[in-house]
Amino acid sequence: MNTNKAFDFKKILSKYSILLVLLVIMLACTFINSSFLTANNLINVCRQQSVIIILAFGEMILIICGHLDLSCGSVIALAGVLSVSTYKTTGSMFLAFAVAIAVSLSVNFLNGLMVTRFMTPAFIATLATQTMARGAALYITNGQNIYEIGDYTVVGQGSVGFIPIPVIFMFCIFIFMMYVMRHTKWGRSTYAVGGNVEAANAAGIDTKMVTMKAYLLNGILVGIAAVLFMSRVNGGLPAGASGYEMDGLTATIVGGTSFTGGIGTPWGTVIGAFVVGFLGNIMNLVSIDSYIQQIVKGAIIAFAVIWDITSKSRQTYKKGN
Repeated sequence: MNTNKAFDFKKILSKYSILLVLLVIMLACTFINSSFLTANNLINVCRQQSVIIILAFGEMILIICGHLDLSCGSVIALAGVLSVSTYKTTGSMFLAFAVAIAVSLSVNFLNGLMVTRFMTPAFIATLATQTMARGAALYITNGQNIYEIGDYTVVGQGSVGFIPIPVIFMFCIFIFMMYVMRHTKWGRSTYAVGGNVEAANAAGIDTKMVTMKAYLLNGILVGIAAVLFMSRVNGGLPAGASGYEMDGLTATIVGGTSFTGGIGTPWGTVIGAFVVGFLGNIMNLVSIDSYIQQIVKGAIIAFAVIWDITSKSRQTYKKGN
């Protein structure tokens, strides 16, 4: 009986360890700087991390499915500047969102096509579209930022009560992702494809279609993130969102999504994003050099991937014995 209780406790601790890490980080940050736990600071972190979390949901789906997206930061720039231009021309926020999502969907359709039809490794396919999307954003704007965007800023900078609008977007998408991954056939199929693609094929799952849908859903999420990002920074920035693909990947991996595929949850992704976000926030509050912050982010990615690989190796060893 005691053994079973110990086993259950160990299992629960393992499952929710990332939440414990988040609580420890928040406690430590509170002692390091008294400004950390203020309402304004926490709201600002939530506003900033909302875009990263939306991107991370897309990365999560793809990694669970055995793929990834290195193009999302550049696609934010391309979709975002076209969205801003559309709004300045038409004054319609609906059309601004529609253009951003359509552009992002097009790029991700190309990603999915290269991966599923031409069997291009996801790393190479999305690296190619990353370069093309950034080049297109700079070409369209002649490398110049777009300013005076009027009420376009409302969705990124506005609030409903004390809740930032980007947080509302993020929460709604989180609920949607929880439903999709837990209660839809396609959501469950992504785990099967990422866990063992040969077994998924043998089970009658159309693995190519599952992968293509993953890229298309990622496209919708990146399009939404593009509008929120450009709105928050108050302009169309063709060089903006540089490195956001790594922020999304970091949040996803830290949140427990296995880089080898088949494992991951939306709630873990949210917590992973806040772990990274709070670490970045406290480093800003204590004025740590931005270059040092990049080193820390890189170390976090390396540690998370090493931890994931060693954990799976231990599980495989235990099963074999």
